[in-house]
Amino acid sequence: MANTPQAKKRIRRNERRAEINHSRISRIRSFIKKVESACEAGDKEAAAAALKAAQPEMARGVARGVLHKNTVARKLSRLTRRVATL
Repeated sequence: MANTPQAKKRIRRNERRAEINHSRISRIRSFIKKVESACEAGDKEAAAAALKAAQPEMARGVARGVLHKNTVARKLSRLTRRVATL
């Protein structure tokens, strides 16, 4: 249990940040799923549009510190390759 006022504040802050980060990651995942579902359906136009919408969201996740830069680069590369092969 936290004893100092700073430690108590840290706990409160960490809970708030965890909630915000969770919603950001969830939002990014939903954008990725839209691209993947369009790829599975074989709809190249929809997949390309979904990828175009997903790219800035993923970059924003990196900028906010929610996701690692290389993780996003890897996922974008794989998604782009999947869309291109349609």
